[in-house]
Amino acid sequence: MSDVDKVLVGAKALMVRGMFNLPSSVLRRLAGSPVEVDGRTLDPEMQLLLKVLRLEGPPVEKQPISRGRRTIRAQSVLGGGRQPIGAVTDRTIDGPGGPLALRFYTPRGLSGRSPALVYLHGGGWIYGDLASHDAVCRQLAEQAQVRVVAVDYRLAPEAPFPAAFDDCWAAWEWVAHHAAGLGIDPERIAIGGDSAGGNLAAVVAQHAARPGGATGPGAAAATAPAFQLLIYPVTDFVERSASRATFADGFFLTKGFMDLAEENYLVGDEDRADRRLSPLRHDPSGVAPAYVVTAGFDPLRDEGAAYAAAMREAGVPVEEVCEEGLIHGFANLVGLGRSGPRAMRRAASALQRGLT
Repeated sequence: MSDVDKVLVGAKALMVRGMFNLPSSVLRRLAGSPVEVDGRTLDPEMQLLLKVLRLEGPPVEKQPISRGRRTIRAQSVLGGGRQPIGAVTDRTIDGPGGPLALRFYTPRGLSGRSPALVYLHGGGWIYGDLASHDAVCRQLAEQAQVRVVAVDYRLAPEAPFPAAFDDCWAAWEWVAHHAAGLGIDPERIAIGGDSAGGNLAAVVAQHAARPGGATGPGAAAATAPAFQLLIYPVTDFVERSASRATFADGFFLTKGFMDLAEENYLVGDEDRADRRLSPLRHDPSGVAPAYVVTAGFDPLRDEGAAYAAAMREAGVPVEEVCEEGLIHGFANLVGLGRSGPRAMRRAASALQRGLT
């Protein structure tokens, strides 16, 4: 993105954020007639945001992937704003497919050994990077008072399944094994992510709970996560839940987007029940306690709830929250309006409780 484009994107984001700071009564009028589905009413801020996004041009799934990636980054500026943070540092480790970039966030006022969250971004395994979820990581670090480590895992179609999982597992092991030198309490490291990142986080948690994990014969097992932060996770590649049909179009995450993601992520004859793809299809016994948050107007709502139920039935402590009026992607709205930030404050509070 050129310097001119950055200025234009920033100016547009400021105007939109100004609109979303108008009184709630004004926002309701701008949003239009209430939208009700499944006995739920769409939040007026979400309704207005969908209007704004429709004016921006074709959705990302109808753009070439390279252009769609730029669009995702621009949307992150719109929704995230400039979240305060104590310090941000980047470093590169050796990953399974080459150099693997990590970004470390330290909240203001934090010193000494502290809890941490390894965060895996969403984007359908084909979009997203350190920049697209920078605001999310800043917000979680500051409000939960934990160090956050973001992972820039490889994306499809350049690196299809299982590259994303391999990178995320490698990053988890590296952080767990180097925790003391990073100022992290090795007994209080959480794994988390949103959407595709929530899928990868759930899979990492299951892998770590298995005897020996994925470290190989003779290798020391990685520390298992102490907590899971799963934000509208993908949990099942085998069956399609009712909410995927109900919200197939018109609520940001569409069937077209999900089909494009799967077509590029799964390019061979992979078993869709593979434990690295569908955590709902495997026994979650022994995984870390979890906070699972879904959105009422999200195609992934039902499978997120189903995974929370599966963990609960397996004896895992689970706090499950459905943000009834919100849409997929609210995690990236930490700097826009009131509803998205409020939901993410609840998530940060749950993370802080889970690691205390």
